Amino acid sequence: MKYSKEEVIAYAREEDVKFIRLAFCDVFGKQKNISIMPEELPRAFEYGIAIDASAISGFGDEMRSDLLLHPVPDTLVPLPWRPEQGRVVQMFSTITYPNGTLFECDTRSLLEQAVARAKASGFEFTFGAEQEFYLFLQDEEGKKTEIPVDEAGYMDIAPEDHGENVRREICLTLEKMGIRPESSHHEEGPGQNEIDFRYSDALTAADNALTFQRVVRTVANRNGLAADFSPKPLDNAPGNGFHINIAPKPFGDNDVFSEMIAGILKHVRAMTAFLNPTPASYHRLGHFKAPLYISWSAENRSQLVRIPAAEGEYRRAELRSPDPCTNPYLAFALLIYAALDGIENHLALPEATDLNLFTADHAILSKYDRLPESFEDACHAALGSNFIRAHIPERILSIYCGI
Repeated sequence: MKYSKEEVIAYAREEDVKFIRLAFCDVFGKQKNISIMPEELPRAFEYGIAIDASAISGFGDEMRSDLLLHPVPDTLVPLPWRPEQGRVVQMFSTITYPNGTLFECDTRSLLEQAVARAKASGFEFTFGAEQEFYLFLQDEEGKKTEIPVDEAGYMDIAPEDHGENVRREICLTLEKMGIRPESSHHEEGPGQNEIDFRYSDALTAADNALTFQRVVRTVANRNGLAADFSPKPLDNAPGNGFHINIAPKPFGDNDVFSEMIAGILKHVRAMTAFLNPTPASYHRLGHFKAPLYISWSAENRSQLVRIPAAEGEYRRAELRSPDPCTNPYLAFALLIYAALDGIENHLALPEATDLNLFTADHAILSKYDRLPESFEDACHAALGSNFIRAHIPERILSIYCGI
């Protein structure tokens, strides 16, 4: 449900809301929040709520530390794990300087700008997220161990699959928040799980991706487990992927669909620092079905971009390289701009790679460009890209790549 400011204030009064958490994230996509009381809602909507930016990495220093959070009313969701009496709700926020200027490190606003740019060109892009995560046992002090909750494999069932009830609780919690999971199952790694979402607009999909990680960690902890979204939790097991499905609207134009993919393939090397933003991200790529070469094909899971078997409005392209450490706002914004470059400039899609790149010999593999093999290489590609410099603020680029 989409709320107006007045409806949020009425909801807080009628539903016995005692705390409103104003949510935002840092440039790396780590969610933050500050809680306010219902009486502060009119001030929050009118003027914003001040935060100390100097305490958040990359946001500011002691000389210029004040930023304001402005809640976005149509992002209101209850937090179901909090008490029914004295309820707690969450809203995502826009971040500004005290003079009203948008904060350049507010990545949600950067995605809003990308969505507006696409709309001005007559397009909308829908996104579907597939995030993988591990469940580990906790020790006596409640800290994560390196012991997976089970030794089950892909789509195994109970009793081998010990995460079944946790996934069920996660899905039911998300439904109470108005977020609709599409499917859930055990993944290939021991204790590894995946929950997929229905398609939605870019901002909703990014908000949901952030909320999803919070819900998973909360539910896991309530069950005496620790959730791990890092790219490579176990050395000799599959890493965690964040497969991003993207489709253009209006549907049905094969040329537009092909040009969208061509744009993504053209810029993916330069985008990789933001899609795979940690050194550990590069221990995942090229192993256990995580791609390394810049290619595409239909259905083929050894490719960077695959076209799943689906028709009509369900047709989409799946980018398989990102991992859950990505900031979804930055990732989706860059994908929109890359797709628009392909569409507006009618880029030609390379020939499909209909072979298994995980078993192909060196002579074949040498014909393909590769993704960066380290975070340093990825930053070098980003810093040398006019595309990245046109769409990522210098300050964010500096935070990521240390310039």
